[in-house]
Amino acid sequence: MASLELRHVSKIYSTGDQQLAALRDVSLTCRPGVVTAFLGRSGCGKSTLLNLAGAMDFPTAGEVLIDGVSTTACTDAQLTTLRRGRIGFVFQFFQLLPTLTALENVELPLLLANTPAPRAIARERLQWVGLADRGSAYPHQLSGGQMQRVAVARALSQSPAILIADEPTGNLDTASGEQVLQLIRRAATEFGASVLMATHSLEAAAIADVRIHLRDGHIESHS
Repeated sequence: MASLELRHVSKIYSTGDQQLAALRDVSLTCRPGVVTAFLGRSGCGKSTLLNLAGAMDFPTAGEVLIDGVSTTACTDAQLTTLRRGRIGFVFQFFQLLPTLTALENVELPLLLANTPAPRAIARERLQWVGLADRGSAYPHQLSGGQMQRVAVARALSQSPAILIADEPTGNLDTASGEQVLQLIRRAATEFGASVLMATHSLEAAAIADVRIHLRDGHIESHS
């Protein structure tokens, strides 16, 4: 079964008397272990698509199915469980909590989900991203690349079925970006995650198995 499927999904935002179609009749399937990159200009619908795929927003028409279950059919409690246990998020600006150490940032989702042995899992994930020796550091003591690697460790803390990365290298230098991209590639291979990545970068998109170009809210090309 596919981890994620979008069936004829549209998303319309209303502002006063005007309506903006952010996505128009988008259908696609993202399978376990596959990296899918979404490319296109700002405003083409990439972030909207990721928000729908991560159950952070809901379609105006069509369905988003995670493991065969429509996100619009879930209760608030089911959505919370889904986001905590099945979906990991990596953002452009890291979104680490500044008052927590690197280890504590990775551990937090595990604590919220009442996962057994959260500290041990957090240490393992930090080791996986090559930062075992930086667990006691606070975000302001880390480089941008290191902060994003902590964010990847946090996103993978629950071994999610779906990993969503929104411009994960957009705030990094080339060398740091390459490190993060290799981790995202490994997340698909080693964790079996369905990886969805929005990017402006052709270099970032090169790690993907599938590349989808969006234009004005619809799929322009698929390779």
